[in-house]
Amino acid sequence: MSERRRTLAVLYDDGAASAGEIGVGLADLGDIVFLLPPTGHAERLRPVLENFGTVVPLTGTTKGDIALARDLAPDAVVTYSERMVRRTAEIAEALGLPSHTPEVAATVTDKIRQRRVMRDAGVDKVRSHPLSSPDEWPRVYDAVGLPAIVKPVRGGGSRDTYAVTTAAEMEELLPRLFPEGTEAAYTVEELLQGVPSAPYGDYVSVESVCTPQGVRHLAVTGKFPLLEPFRELGSYWPSHLPADVLAEVIDLTTRALDALGVRYGITHTELKLTADGPRVIEVNGRLSGHLNLMSRRVCGVDMVRLGGLLALGDTSQIPEFDYGGRVHFLFNTMAPVEPCRLEAIHGATDVRKVEGIDGIRPYVRPGTDLAGGVMTTPLDVIWGSCADHTAMLDALEEALPKLTYVFTRPDGTVREATAAALTDVSEAGA
Repeated sequence: MSERRRTLAVLYDDGAASAGEIGVGLADLGDIVFLLPPTGHAERLRPVLENFGTVVPLTGTTKGDIALARDLAPDAVVTYSERMVRRTAEIAEALGLPSHTPEVAATVTDKIRQRRVMRDAGVDKVRSHPLSSPDEWPRVYDAVGLPAIVKPVRGGGSRDTYAVTTAAEMEELLPRLFPEGTEAAYTVEELLQGVPSAPYGDYVSVESVCTPQGVRHLAVTGKFPLLEPFRELGSYWPSHLPADVLAEVIDLTTRALDALGVRYGITHTELKLTADGPRVIEVNGRLSGHLNLMSRRVCGVDMVRLGGLLALGDTSQIPEFDYGGRVHFLFNTMAPVEPCRLEAIHGATDVRKVEGIDGIRPYVRPGTDLAGGVMTTPLDVIWGSCADHTAMLDALEEALPKLTYVFTRPDGTVREATAAALTDVSEAGA
């Protein structure tokens, strides 16, 4: 008699893995049931998801979603979307399946709560304070001071994230944070000052797997310099860090995950490299965006599949990452901060001819309206492999001027900009 085929329930929404990546990554683990929230992204991707499994709408309530999941009787519940981390944890606990606990899920998706837990454990000493109305700013200023960073309590991708260095800047920002008649929740934190690190970024991330047996750190990911204010341009393996700093980064990440109580799943921890040593920027309780593309290409490891295995309770297949003695990278061209429409893309073929560049994939089609703003909004991903970090930088320096984007502004004027110009960290408001 053949074994019963397992079922994996995937709470799907916009996140770190695409519909195709999830379908391919989980295909050999069992039958997939996609549980969809009523969002525009989920509905647009429904036809794609139906190619990989069954699609079932969520009810919109915790009680209803738990009842729905019980009827489906899955062997695992997993998500690759930040928005669905809490609901996934609630369903998994109700069904007795491996996942974050609801308490852990609430902590890793709430920047205020996360700081408090780490501070109480002696892991993190970053000054922070919630801000839920303009009237609270004087009290927040007394607690945090300036310079500071303002960001939403929940969310990612640098959405509505601002650096503030003077009281005048904050007074100008407050009406934008709290338009009349609206409510919002932000956290204000001291702005961590990184050590000079050019041509590399002054921060890194650590990709980890947490199990009841302990934490396994798969990779320390190097970063390119941030584009103002906090837009991420990409990452590379291995990082550029010397062994002593690497050890500090790993130790701090381990202590942070332990303090937060993370016992199951993949995590993505960002750390600032300061004169006083590494400091935690934030801990994310899910797979990082683009990481699966990189791990599959570089190490032959499907991180989506690994997430499915962990959700099934299988901790026996945690891989070791082998970079093959080379430096591998992903680089993103950023959309302009001004509203515009993308009209055309030129030069992708020339980019592919550059030594060290293995491929380029557009993320935005011509004819797409771009809202602008400070959120990290990539137009593309360029990936490659080089002998060392210097060769990586040389390859990008040659490739980026060859790629040109054409935009139309709301007033009808046309702007042409190379990827080099759109990612020039010396130019504010690119």
